[in-house]
Amino acid sequence: MPSDHALSVVPVDRVAALGSTAAMASTETDIIEVMGLRMHNLHRDVIAARVVEAAAAKRKMLVVNANAHFVVLSQRNPWMRDLFARADIAFCDGAGVQLAARFLTGRIPHRTTPPEWIGSVLEQLGPKASIFWLGGHQEAVEEAARRYEVRYGVTTAGVQHGYFDASRDSLETLALVKRINQLAPSILLVNMGMPRQEQWLWDNWDRLQPGVAVAAGALVDHAAGLVRRPPRWVANLGIEWLVRLVREPRRLWRRYVLGLPVFGIYVLRFAVFGPKRVPGRGNGGINADQTTRVS
Repeated sequence: MPSDHALSVVPVDRVAALGSTAAMASTETDIIEVMGLRMHNLHRDVIAARVVEAAAAKRKMLVVNANAHFVVLSQRNPWMRDLFARADIAFCDGAGVQLAARFLTGRIPHRTTPPEWIGSVLEQLGPKASIFWLGGHQEAVEEAARRYEVRYGVTTAGVQHGYFDASRDSLETLALVKRINQLAPSILLVNMGMPRQEQWLWDNWDRLQPGVAVAAGALVDHAAGLVRRPPRWVANLGIEWLVRLVREPRRLWRRYVLGLPVFGIYVLRFAVFGPKRVPGRGNGGINADQTTRVS
């Protein structure tokens, strides 16, 4: 199958060489804090190596990421900042966050996204990896699982579409957590959109058994062949958001046309006044109207 930017694969020897780096204590990880979000400044190769190590060892690991939209929501929702403080890997996923970091801290964090390194992880693990796919349309999640089985030789522990009651104590959520724990996947890919997927992980992390959980966003659509990422040079120029907006204007116009200026205002306010955040709902969760995707 031809190479795809959405399923980038780092050479095996390169990932293996990074294994010693991945084994380092977390205290040696470079940390950059952007507007209250604690992020690990890790290259995607190092992220891949650490995830491989945790999955192979059946160790519990939480992997999350932040773009401009998430940063804005985090100013109103303290639980989102707490989630990042708790995560084993929390990384920058967006040119806007990079620019904010540079403006506020004078530093530029590495930027990546799960589709750029998940292929490396699964190529390394092969049959040793069992994946549970959570989120997306039923057809998409089934096709994503099938394609990954063929491409990487992984096994599918289970699939679950994203159209269910994801509230913390709903019967559907409790049954889903029980099912995931019984199947014991080495990797849980949560593809329910931001911030719904992060809310679900925040609510249920203590209930989940050991394994790597990744807030993976639209990875399921990429894996199913429904969406293709633009060439890497587009991402390097920081205009990937524009390509996504052109492709999905009805779903994303509010996030980018309205959200990016709001993000800029938050960054400027943070620079002038410091961490004076808009009152939110504490650690209880997000407002219903802040959920931008239901799959």
